[in-house]
Amino acid sequence: MNRKLLLLLSIVACLLIAVLAYFWATGMMDSMYAYRSPLAAQPPAPGAPLGDALTRRVVFVLIDGLRTDTAANPQVMPFLNELRARGASATVRSEMPSYSAPGYTVLFTGAWPEFSDGPPINLTYEEYIPWTQDNLFADAHRAGLTTAISGLDWFEKLVPQDTVTVSYYTSGEDDAADRATVDAALPWLRDAAPGLTLIHLQKVDYAGHHEGGPRDPHWNAAAQRADDLLREIVGTLDLTQDTVLVTSDHGHIDRGGHGGPEAIVRAEPLVVTGAGVKPGAHGDVQQIDIAPTIAALLGTALPASAQGRVLTDMLDLSAGALAGIQAAAQAQQQGLAAAYTAATGQKLNIAADADPVAATQAAIRAARTARATGERLPRLLLALAIVAVLGFVIWRTRSRALAWMVGAALVYLLVFNLKYILLAGRTYSLSSVTSAGDLIFTIATNAALAVVVAWLVLLLTLRLHRQAPAAAAQTTLNWVLLTIALVGLPALLSYVINGLQVTWALPEPVTYFLGVLAAMQMLIIAVVGLLLAGVAAGVGAVGSRRATRPAAAAPSAPHA
Repeated sequence: MNRKLLLLLSIVACLLIAVLAYFWATGMMDSMYAYRSPLAAQPPAPGAPLGDALTRRVVFVLIDGLRTDTAANPQVMPFLNELRARGASATVRSEMPSYSAPGYTVLFTGAWPEFSDGPPINLTYEEYIPWTQDNLFADAHRAGLTTAISGLDWFEKLVPQDTVTVSYYTSGEDDAADRATVDAALPWLRDAAPGLTLIHLQKVDYAGHHEGGPRDPHWNAAAQRADDLLREIVGTLDLTQDTVLVTSDHGHIDRGGHGGPEAIVRAEPLVVTGAGVKPGAHGDVQQIDIAPTIAALLGTALPASAQGRVLTDMLDLSAGALAGIQAAAQAQQQGLAAAYTAATGQKLNIAADADPVAATQAAIRAARTARATGERLPRLLLALAIVAVLGFVIWRTRSRALAWMVGAALVYLLVFNLKYILLAGRTYSLSSVTSAGDLIFTIATNAALAVVVAWLVLLLTLRLHRQAPAAAAQTTLNWVLLTIALVGLPALLSYVINGLQVTWALPEPVTYFLGVLAAMQMLIIAVVGLLLAGVAAGVGAVGSRRATRPAAAAPSAPHA
């Protein structure tokens, strides 16, 4: 092939990769923000109330971002541990994405983020829309109970306000905001009106994000202040008639941050104390179990989209009440299954002789897996074909120069990942992402630096400064395309598992993040690589001129 034509095709290939990588990365991120549950337009209808309440009211204290280890430390949170000793406790297991907004939605709908139709990613206040699915506030309101919220103003947008009797919202997250939140709620608690009250404390989460995370002393100080406020709240209650429930929406990684699949951010404390509660430790429960359990305490209907179960082992139930809960759970799950089938067209094979919640959820998971597997097969075949073609091209062009190019590509991977992990302190998950802008800046700067360092290695090993300008540029572009092929393998894996964009189901979190990370690197490598190809041509031109410059004439010997 003509050398000029090959150079032109290489430039076009880099430009095309940059454009495709840009739209791929932004498409994956934007579609995640825009995701809607398959039940969004066809939510299951609410059922009948369970009947007699086990308590006069439930006071739900949501300590945002609180980790299980912090909650279990009596030196940091002595009052919470007093409540734990007097009541029922468990470790809550949650799912991805482990952000606040999806966590709030799970806690009050009993449905995982893929079903709950809450936002899968934290948004701005203006971007939130009210929950479309049945929730605890709606169920309590229909039952004629008082509902109250004191906390972050996101709840003003998420919870349909016609289901809230009294409220106080704040945009603050610091100590003053928590103090004002509790001060607003205390008069409601003293009124002793039956119903559901949410009190949302945020300073622990603020310390996680802005004050060094759980490794910093500010974290324990924030948790101690939350514990003091909890003592004030419970001081207004009569726990022979009232029930207090304390939990969190997510945890934090050690450096601060959440959103990813790490075990520490998907484990939350649960302490339930007071009327209707059977004391004891209960091991692990699921975050989706909290909403049905609160419904059982209040005697309201189970949230219609709930995927969890009533934690009956925690509750002081008569045989008749237990039978009523089981019958209601079966009816609720039947309604959920019917709504899922109507929304997706997938028929569910539900075991008739098993626990209704477990059987229905197993059938939904099986149907989801079958559909996902069917969609992944053609993508897998295409990905294997791409890998085979790339492998064949590399095999056909094997040479000493190719070995050095592979080595320089590995230098890129080493420099990028060492800087990403050690210097930037990042993890390969959403937990280390503070914002989209922060992610873009971090990847762009790390990738640009790594490309330059690796290219300098290529320059020295292949002596680009001694090649003709076109040859030096072509060698650089060949290396750029090879590096993109290696870096792009996680993006190809994400394509196989998750598709080009988020559509009817939330993506698998690890491969999704690695795919976005790879696509953004491919964009930077292609752009910076084109610039370096120009630099290589310039270096080659300078080297070529020096090589062809005539040597100076030797001085003649003097005459005798």
